[in-house]
Amino acid sequence: MKTLYAHPESPSGGAATPSSRAPRGSRPRAVVIGAGFGGLAAAIRMAVKGWQVTVLERLDAPGGRAYVHRQDGFTFDAGPTIVTAPFMLEELWALAGRRFSDEVELRPLNPYYRIRFDDGTWFDYSGDADHMKREVARFCPSDLPGYERFLAEAADCYRRGFEQLGSIPYDTIGDLIKASPQLLRMRGWRSIFKMVSGHLKDPKLRVVMSFHPLFIGGNPLSVTCIYSLINILERRFGVHWAMGGTGKIIEAMARLLQSLGGTLRCQAEVRRIEIEPGQKKAGRATGVTLASGETLPAEAVVSNADTMWTYKHLVAPCWRRHWTERRIENGRYSMSLFVWHFGTNRRYEDVPHHQLLLGPRYEGLLTDIFKRQKLADDFSLYLHRPTATDPSLAPAGCDAFYVLSPVPHLGSGTDWKAIGEGYRQRLQQALEATVLPGLGQHVVTSRVTTPEYYRDSLLAYHGAAFGLEPLLLQSAWFRPHNRSEDVEGLYMVGAGTHPGAGIPGVLMSAKALEAVLPPIESPLPQAALVAAGA
Repeated sequence: MKTLYAHPESPSGGAATPSSRAPRGSRPRAVVIGAGFGGLAAAIRMAVKGWQVTVLERLDAPGGRAYVHRQDGFTFDAGPTIVTAPFMLEELWALAGRRFSDEVELRPLNPYYRIRFDDGTWFDYSGDADHMKREVARFCPSDLPGYERFLAEAADCYRRGFEQLGSIPYDTIGDLIKASPQLLRMRGWRSIFKMVSGHLKDPKLRVVMSFHPLFIGGNPLSVTCIYSLINILERRFGVHWAMGGTGKIIEAMARLLQSLGGTLRCQAEVRRIEIEPGQKKAGRATGVTLASGETLPAEAVVSNADTMWTYKHLVAPCWRRHWTERRIENGRYSMSLFVWHFGTNRRYEDVPHHQLLLGPRYEGLLTDIFKRQKLADDFSLYLHRPTATDPSLAPAGCDAFYVLSPVPHLGSGTDWKAIGEGYRQRLQQALEATVLPGLGQHVVTSRVTTPEYYRDSLLAYHGAAFGLEPLLLQSAWFRPHNRSEDVEGLYMVGAGTHPGAGIPGVLMSAKALEAVLPPIESPLPQAALVAAGA
């Protein structure tokens, strides 16, 4: 068995292009830092609008958090594995006169997840309304009326929070004031766990209906109840798997961008954002300088890198009146992740595509991770078996897995180099004792990712896998803005800005970006877009 520990890559700056400076009279230039979902979506939207776009990616391939690892015949998605709101991807392709379904096959899943409790019982969570009622009744028949009330309230949050407010950029205090009546109607100051507990009495059902914010870095005990909209989003549009892996979507986005005339450069690390005195704000972004020394001038700089890392390391302190060192340091950050990717020489046919393996504690464990910054002795796990749906990700007769454990970010002081292997062994023992009997003798390839990977390779501040925690006072207008509060011509997309993490969230951040970009006179005509995709 070969075990590889994910480590920071050290790419050099990308090779210089034939001409870094655009001639006068050409389309305005934009540089996008980072080729994750948010950066590529922003670049595609900008290219359609007529911008001359260059995307700079520090790693050797696009993806960011959605990077793909390949080893020993196995394919492992490093990041998101759950595709919801496919209409947002379809919209990107439609802007370019293309069809997403021509590029990527999405396979709907049923059930969406299996939630397995510490006592061995489980709840199969799906989009089938009748099935869900039967599952609720299996645990607590008297909670059925409360379940219906919960769905009604979650649907209201979806309508107000997602459909009406999701893609608003919250660029000014006026945007917040306009949205405030909706936020008040949703009683957004409550946590999702408190909201759920107001409808359901059974402790297991409270977990089943409140765990979703963990997928975007939120503590169900603290995150606003507005995120109950995720339940409705999944119910209406399903949970899907991209055949070939989530990385296939990234590859298709890169091709789409290039078909629109955009440029993608990998192993091109940005060292700093170039800023000069501005008119509307203290400073104005004029381009970027790479680690190689090459400078790329631009009329707009869009960062899909971690937002707090961008401000702290790419923008000199003299230009930061809002995002000061103190404000960055005092932010409350999401948890990090310990992920073990492994492949087996046998298949575990009884294991579904997505499964949550819950430990003995829920509220106590969440408090340890998010508030106490303590690595607890117990854990809850997310087990991903993509080969349940897509055998192409492993050699014949084999299974590909990853198991994810939410853990405190690096502000906890945990020494992962010292304890990482021991922690992996504990996860293996837990899996062997529950759903993967005999696992140790069947593992043939292995790769471990600790919070240090998020800090050192993905450049996430504190190694927080999802940026700032999505608390009410770190959401919407209170979250880093899509248009920089400090620097004119600097913009943010991705998990660290509004509206937040998750594939739908970062795609919406790119849509919100459109509302704050300066208009240009020559968007690409639809005929040209269709021809580009021909």
